[in-house]
Amino acid sequence: MTDRREFLAAGAALAAAACTRATPTPPGELLATNHVLGHRLRDGNLPKAAETRRARVVIVGGGIGGLSAAWRLRRAGFSDFEILELDARLGGNARWDKNEITAYPWGAHYVTLPTRESRATRLLLAELGVLLGDPESESPRYEERALCAAPQERLYRNGTWEEGLAPIAGLGAGEMDEWRRFQARMLELNRRKGRDGRRAFTAPLEFSSRDPELLALDSIPMEEWLRAEGYRSQAVHWLVDYACRDDYGTSYLHVSAWAGIHYFACRASTSGEERDHVLTWPEGNGFVVRSLMERYKFPVTSRALVFSLEEGAKGVKLAVFLADEKRSVAIEAEHVIWAAPFALSARGARGAIDYAPWVVANLTLSEPPYVSHGAPLSWDNVIHDSRSLGYVVATHQGLASRPGPTVLTWYRPLTEGAPRAGRQQLLSTSREAWAEMALADLARPHPEIRSITQRIDVFANGHAMVVPRPGFIWGDARRQLAERRGRVHVAHSDASGLSLFEEANDRGVAAGEAVLAALGVRTPTMRWTD
Repeated sequence: MTDRREFLAAGAALAAAACTRATPTPPGELLATNHVLGHRLRDGNLPKAAETRRARVVIVGGGIGGLSAAWRLRRAGFSDFEILELDARLGGNARWDKNEITAYPWGAHYVTLPTRESRATRLLLAELGVLLGDPESESPRYEERALCAAPQERLYRNGTWEEGLAPIAGLGAGEMDEWRRFQARMLELNRRKGRDGRRAFTAPLEFSSRDPELLALDSIPMEEWLRAEGYRSQAVHWLVDYACRDDYGTSYLHVSAWAGIHYFACRASTSGEERDHVLTWPEGNGFVVRSLMERYKFPVTSRALVFSLEEGAKGVKLAVFLADEKRSVAIEAEHVIWAAPFALSARGARGAIDYAPWVVANLTLSEPPYVSHGAPLSWDNVIHDSRSLGYVVATHQGLASRPGPTVLTWYRPLTEGAPRAGRQQLLSTSREAWAEMALADLARPHPEIRSITQRIDVFANGHAMVVPRPGFIWGDARRQLAERRGRVHVAHSDASGLSLFEEANDRGVAAGEAVLAALGVRTPTMRWTD
């Protein structure tokens, strides 16, 4: 495995090459989460509050968890709340942007078809016109333009594009038998119930079985579980490692077996492929962010850093630095919904959680990349022997998706070393160096990529997602965070240990309903009930 020194040397070489190449690096911007404000929380150099104001409910964080909480409050007719967001724009991992060609994602770019346990997600999608008919049915219908169009996935391996993500072309009989055994095992675990009668793996995980035999899977790494089960096939190990890097930002060597199995076994997809059908939009999950804000126009204060939080018997006092005004204010609230990453928690909870750093590059192309041979351009395009996750095509869902200009979103989790080293690398690496890394990676299947790339914008995210290391999901530290009671209600997917849409949505709805109950607002639950 390439170590961090080799990774840094490669980055330096690419940056040097960019300076001497006859064709310069395409223009663009380097974007990032508001780490400057975040570091001020760490360093503590913030002014005291100059004034105090009151609010009934404050939501800290404008990602899917915070917006889901706001949506739940509004659905109950409650509007006396405000959202404080650290960044200039809402969305969290569902942030998005657009140019003259198309909208495109900066993070999460799909939602798997929600199972019945993801009741809140189904109800939300129904309100947004994506889910059609009865959200409570076993298999609801979905708006055709949101269902990922074919061809959905392909894999670049051995110099050609193969259909699907499973690297099984050319495998011998023994490896194919093992591949089919893996598929059957995931289907078995999808259908399995624990001794308490609950499904073994669900999304949200809150509704999963607490059978000790199943929870014990959280104590060992996914790679160890595969080998204990007798899986030796390179194809099986590659796909599972890819899945962990895709959803959790780190290798299957560092992800708990419970989390690794959850990726395959919790949803409707049981084919052994990464997913059967997903919902996607040009801007990815930014569609939900945009739709909720257009519909409800939630009150939002951007570039607001909560640097102190004191919970009392009658309320919660927050100290908030307003970056645009260069001053701090105190807010006295009856209840607070914490929907920001715990890394930004003023309550000291951040030390219990590890986060995966990521780089995302959006490449604006004058035309789609060529297909010399093999499977045609798909929505998701993965390069087998690469540290990246490949790219998705923003215009894939459009009627005029090809030919013509397009945007490719290239994803690169920094898995070479410890997360802290990855975050340091994000701070010290230029946009040009990241852009050259993306171009070098994409030039393998697309030698013409530089000639058709007009612009490369890069997003650096030091705390992209919580890492479900062995022992975290069903350990005491996470449960204490998730199950706390009082006037501060947790609504971030950090409390689940899985950075998934269904988790953030359900946590937000649960927090909203807890606040409504505390305020005496009677309303039926929108969450799953056994």
